[in-house]
Amino acid sequence: MAKLTKRVVEAAIADAKDYVLWDDDLPGFGLRIFPTGKRSYLIQYRSRGRSRGYTIGVHGVWTPETARREAKTQLGRVAQGDDPAEDRAEFNKSMTMKELCEQYVQDLKDGLILGKGGRPKKKSTVDIDLGRIERPVIPLLGSRRVQDLSKAILTKVMRDIMAGKTRAFIKTEKLRGHANVRGGPGTAARTLGLIGGILTYAVDLGVIDSNPAHGIKRPKDNVRSRRLNDGEYRILGRMLKAAAENENFRTTVDIIRQIALTGCRRGEIISLKWSDVDIDGSCLRLSESKEGKSIRPIGLPVAEFLESYAGDDNRTYVFAGPRGEDTAFGGLPNQWNEIFRGSQLEGVTPHVLRHSFASIGNDLGFTEITIAALMGHAKGTVTSKYIHTLDAALIMAADTLAGYISALLDGAVFKQRAYSLDRDTRRAALADFIARQEGPEKKAE
Repeated sequence: MAKLTKRVVEAAIADAKDYVLWDDDLPGFGLRIFPTGKRSYLIQYRSRGRSRGYTIGVHGVWTPETARREAKTQLGRVAQGDDPAEDRAEFNKSMTMKELCEQYVQDLKDGLILGKGGRPKKKSTVDIDLGRIERPVIPLLGSRRVQDLSKAILTKVMRDIMAGKTRAFIKTEKLRGHANVRGGPGTAARTLGLIGGILTYAVDLGVIDSNPAHGIKRPKDNVRSRRLNDGEYRILGRMLKAAAENENFRTTVDIIRQIALTGCRRGEIISLKWSDVDIDGSCLRLSESKEGKSIRPIGLPVAEFLESYAGDDNRTYVFAGPRGEDTAFGGLPNQWNEIFRGSQLEGVTPHVLRHSFASIGNDLGFTEITIAALMGHAKGTVTSKYIHTLDAALIMAADTLAGYISALLDGAVFKQRAYSLDRDTRRAALADFIARQEGPEKKAE
């Protein structure tokens, strides 16, 4: 036995069977370690001659300190004759999906619902989750008891969303704000994913024993398979050149071009700060991204653009708002629609540019892990706080992709793509590299 601290909790090793570490400061307070590695705080007590267990919650959502305070509260109730486990069981039997969602939303807003990497979900993700809970989830499932939910019920909900039965145009709290609630396979898949997360939360709370959403086959969303070919890149280049003639569109044109040349997410470029730009290191040191902190190699065309774009007005954001405001540029969505509406590329989104960047990288012969590192995917993102200079191979890969796509936007036509395995190209590049490295004494010979 030992006092349950963060160090003790995280050092606990999972075994073939679950077991409990008891706290030596607060009798009855413990931590259950499951074979999967999950850790859950609990209390054990006696009520009316029976031994009862009460689960407080999982480690991560709860810390040892907050769990200890909750344990003292519940043990205080026991001392007064209450039975917390019995009270919870009665409540869980009658809990509706709406009540569960309300509790989930409160914990979501308080940062207690963890996302990727064990970090609280980002505000943008929270807003999306709240919208889906408020619209498809509660209208379809709100009145049902959580314990009554089954795979059959959730499968029907998914099919109803796919069929567009939840489609609506709703006024939001924002001034002149509206939300267009769409159906379709993509919406159905993402909504079912959220429902599954909420029901996992219910399992952790002890409301239900298992998650009925597990094992349900979700439809594939085909939106992300779209990519630009060489000809479409040239069309995009002409569109951007024409749009740039309108001074009001120049910032949007610059943003679109940098998304195309870096493979970054739309929000990462829009909210890019000068403090995150390392021109000498040819990279972006993003303090905030979908994967947390992330270092992104950038090609020479991007580095030179940022160098030329830098001003002396101490702006926070690279792409600042209008009228000298120290805010990120907010006009991209509307201006994007104006540029693309009615064109040959209507329907292209920022994510299509990101997917196209990855596809070009694959066409040029770069490995999946290299492309992942360039784009900030979890499997390849460079996140170490100790890394100050990037691998030269990543910089060269960024130069190649950015240079290739930049040339396409400027109208270039290439005879071949997969030149990385072309002997003549490799021999010429190697000879040029060696010639550049040779000292003057060697050249004089």
